[in-house]
Formats: sequence, C-alpha cells, structure tokens
Amino acid sequence: MIRFEHVSKRYGDSLVLDDLNLEIATGEFTVLIGPSGCGKTTTLKTINRLIEPDKGKIFIDDQDTSQIDKVKLRRSIGYVIQQIGLFPNMTVEQNISVVPKLLNYDKARCNEIVRELLALVNMPYEEYAHKYPSEMSGGQQQRIGVLRALAASPPIVLMDEPFGALDPMTRRILQDEVSKLQKKLNKTIVFVTHDMDEALNMADKIIFMNKGKIVQMAAPEEMLENPADDLIRSFMGKHSIDNESLPQTAADFMRSDIYSCYRNRGVREAIQQMARRKVDTLLVKNLDETYAGTVSIKNIRNHGKDMKTIEPLITQENAVSYVDEDAQVCFDKLLNGQDSYVVVLNHDQTIAGIVTKTSMAKSLADAVWGDSQ
Repeated sequence: MIRFEHVSKRYGDSLVLDDLNLEIATGEFTVLIGPSGCGKTTTLKTINRLIEPDKGKIFIDDQDTSQIDKVKLRRSIGYVIQQIGLFPNMTVEQNISVVPKLLNYDKARCNEIVRELLALVNMPYEEYAHKYPSEMSGGQQQRIGVLRALAASPPIVLMDEPFGALDPMTRRILQDEVSKLQKKLNKTIVFVTHDMDEALNMADKIIFMNKGKIVQMAAPEEMLENPADDLIRSFMGKHSIDNESLPQTAADFMRSDIYSCYRNRGVREAIQQMARRKVDTLLVKNLDETYAGTVSIKNIRNHGKDMKTIEPLITQENAVSYVDEDAQVCFDKLLNGQDSYVVVLNHDQTIAGIVTKTSMAKSLADAVWGDSQ
C-alpha cells in the first residue's frame, strides 16, 4: 500500500502539492489526471523520491520512504516515462537487464527474465532480443520500456504519460497490454495521464487533481455518474452520464485509429501493410494530406498485377461524412451502402477517422440504456 499523509510541495511562491492525503491499495491501478500544472507528475515523483516533499510523509507498506536510501528505493520501484529512455547503445536484452544486473542477478537469471517478459508481449526472444532501439518502432520501444520497469519484479510501477507520443492505434494496443500485464502480475501501478479516455479504460481508481489538491478520488463508474465539479465534467466530455447534450455528430462516434498510405506508394508496400494490419482496405491520402479515396486488396488482385503504384487503383466509392455531420445521417449512409465503414473528413478534406457498424451499435446501445434509466 502507498499512503500520503499531509504531503505538500512548494516551488517559490507556487504551492504545487497542497496537503495531499490518499491511499493506493496493493495491486490497484490508480490514474492521476487533471489539467496541466495540477500536480499529478509531482505527486508521482514524490513516491520514488525524484522530488522530495516539503511537508508530510509518504509510506510504502507502512515504511516511511524518507528513511529508505534513495538508490535502494528507486531500484525497487519500476519507472516508465513518455520519452522511453532506452539506452541506444544497448540491445533489447541489455536494456531489460539493467536493473537485474544492478541487483547482482546472474547472467542465466537475466536471460530467463528477458525471455519471460518478451513472451508476455508477443515479442519473440529470437527476433527482438538482439535488436537496438533504433531498429524498432516507437510502440515496440515503449513496450521494452515497460518491460524494463518490470524486469526486477518490483511491486510498484510508476508510469508518467508513457503513451503520450504514440499514435492512437498503438496507444490503444499498449493500454490493453499494460492492463493485462498489471492484472496478471498483480502490480500496483500509478499512472499519470491528461487523457480521460485512457483513465477510464485503464483505472481501478481515478484521482482527479487541480491546483495541487485532490478534487475527487473514485472508481471510473462513480466518477462518470457523479463528477464532483464542472472541471471534471468537462474532462469527462461525452462520457459523462449527466451530460445533457448527448453526442450527435459523426466525430462523436468515429474511430481515429485508421490505416492509411499516400497515393504514390507501391503496390507491394500496400499489400504488405494490409497483411501486417490484417485489413483488406487502406485509406489513401494525397501528398497534401487530403483524402484521395481507398485502395482494396480485391482491386489490387483484379487489376494491379502490372502496376507499380496504387494510384490507378484508387476508388472513391466509399460513403463520406464530415466531422460535424449529424450522426443519424452518417449512420443512414452506413446502413444504406455496401461498405463496412463511412470515411469521416475534416472540412479541409483531411481524414479524421471512420465510423463503423460497431460504432453505430454502441450508440444505439447507449440510447437504449439511457431510455431505461
């Protein structure tokens, strides 16, 4: 258990943490959220003493952290940041093994840990262990950052906006992976974010902060049903159950995690991307980022054998909506057409996302449940 008792921190005339009192249970996934400058990252960093409070005490399992050697404390707490922080001159295996080696684990045990952890995130040891960070995508690097934090099996892991720099699709995948790891390994995770979708998706408990104070501390369901003030209500946005103006536009129901490519890309490249992403269609962009149409594996198979680029294979048959178009109109296009999704555009003709039949089903379910309450 992590316990804050009357913790305060001041920088000059600015009171960053104002008499914090809170408890985080063992094995709990707790998310700290709030506007910029609210004190959430400072709160996180006081746990591993990267920042020392001016007043109050922080306890881990009833032990006052101020009485624990800083180095010993930090080696017993996992830490993941947005910048990832992998050592570029070290392989994946060497990066994951950093803390175990500092704790004098032998080579065989380090190798065992690396194999076990890579298996947890479906990154085969033979394929990834000897790669360097520069040889991997941002999402893969962030996975290794998470695994490194778990390598010495710390009971507590601190995560400071770890997915903030990633694209929406990768971010969602990593959110799910970390949630599964936390439940499987029973870690206590304290996670900082500014994204309420992320908080609602991952948290057992959400701590909403503003101006160094805790405004509300509750389970996601409780915060959705009873937001403590207008600031929390605004963060909840479309999620808030007491929001009188329910979402009504295509943008409220679209998925932004789309797969796209530019119109001048090669046919083989498009096929490989579809295979990698397990989709049969890609959205296509002009070089100025505007929407050009779609390219499908069916079209490539039927007409693209002798083509070098996908440009002659692009079609504009998919239904299109705009972000502010009425959701019902968008759904009608989806139901009345042959396509499995509607492309949603911004008014500058760039791609905003897609609305799928799953999106539509969810909105109808929300409407039914709302009527029943």
